[in-house]
Amino acid sequence: MIISRTPFRISFFGGGTDYPAWFKDHPGAALATTIDKYCYITARYLPPFFDHRSRIIYSKMEHVQGIDEIDHPAVRETLRFLDIQKGIEIHHDGDLPARTGLGSSSSFTVGLLNVLYALKGTMPTKDQLAREAIHIEQQMIRENVGCQDQLLAAHGGFCHMEFGGAGHLDLRKVIMSQEELTRLQDHMMIFFTGVSRTASEIAAHQVANIPRRTRELGAIYDMVGAALACLNAADFKSFGKLLDESWKLKRSLSDKITTPDIDAIYDQAMKAGALGGKLLGAGGGGFVLVYAEPDKKPAVRKALSSLLEIPFKFETLGSQIIFYQPNSGVVA
Repeated sequence: MIISRTPFRISFFGGGTDYPAWFKDHPGAALATTIDKYCYITARYLPPFFDHRSRIIYSKMEHVQGIDEIDHPAVRETLRFLDIQKGIEIHHDGDLPARTGLGSSSSFTVGLLNVLYALKGTMPTKDQLAREAIHIEQQMIRENVGCQDQLLAAHGGFCHMEFGGAGHLDLRKVIMSQEELTRLQDHMMIFFTGVSRTASEIAAHQVANIPRRTRELGAIYDMVGAALACLNAADFKSFGKLLDESWKLKRSLSDKITTPDIDAIYDQAMKAGALGGKLLGAGGGGFVLVYAEPDKKPAVRKALSSLLEIPFKFETLGSQIIFYQPNSGVVA
């Protein structure tokens, strides 16, 4: 039995410029971090005592004889990509619900790749995990996804990513002192709207709008550099105000990104003293990030008391194998 642990992420700036449909012709960038909320995937070769050949357990349980019978697209295509022919058992657990804007789908794919490589006795690089997860999601499953989530899930940490051309993906860790990182983190809260959604459907609408939103996406790209300048100057107040500007721009990319309920949540937070924030992920629901100076956070919590707040910290490790006993359950 082998277990992988892969973090979820919070994306601050640049969302929408990490789609190949954008960065094949224009520069793209993103600024984001992974957090201490994780996707856990357990895998082992399934002993031959059962009527089924493989068992896949997530929000439902699948008992199948072959890869083609698997409903879960990431499991089916990752097994196909790695050419795993033996019967297998895969079990997924997550700290937070899926389809909520924290990159959980890509964390799943990266973590699944990691655990299956370990099952085969191979140690992939983090860059390999990221690029292969991108290939599986974009080319094999045909999901409408960008490229930042897979890079973040694999590498972990507070990262500045750049995208350009057909295959250019570059990730650099943002260098800040631990004191500055703690101060930045102390400005942030995330709240669950109670709504889950399928990101690919919303993203499809956003991608279709790219030719008509070049000005907005160009401005979103420029904000990544401006946000980095704020961090370099430890100007955390300006970072929050820039988040507010970015959210207003992102809302214009598609009428499916926000809803009246989400707008009301955001307005309540701003009236309570927040500097900025955004809906995390592609839109439509999930988690809202609120950015406020520490002395304003109690008022924001009171204003959003009907929502579930999720405490979190930044993390730096990315996808890891946390338990490795590859021969358990195998019958010779």
